[in-house]
Amino acid sequence: QVQLVESGGGLVQAGGSLRLSCAASGRTFSSYAMAWFRQAPGKEREFVAGISPSGGSTYHADSVKGRFTISRDNTKKEVYLQMTSLKPEDTAVYFCAARGGEIYYSARRYDYAYWGQGTQVTVSS
Repeated sequence: QVQLVESGGGLVQAGGSLRLSCAASGRTFSSYAMAWFRQAPGKEREFVAGISPSGGSTYHADSVKGRFTISRDNTKKEVYLQMTSLKPEDTAVYFCAARGGEIYYSARRYDYAYWGQGTQVTVSS
């Protein structure tokens, strides 16, 4: 069982940066692949980035590649999303998600068993 709590969202101007954090509970955090998803109003929840249990492998959606970076610290049981060069179209609620096993590149929300409550990111133009 894993419980996830996101933080770090807020309002930022276009071109700015934010760092999201996701704190996890549970003793087996390092055995879970982690991901960030986002959901804008009226749109489907979409995959943003994923990271392997060890942190050695990552995968980023094309829409954020080169601007966002996922990372994790297993000693702190946290996963991060560093967001730079933010655009108004990045505005969404951002969710942290976890799944057991090594597959970190799945973009299907139903592959993830655990979810945080989300944190709002708003990018103004």
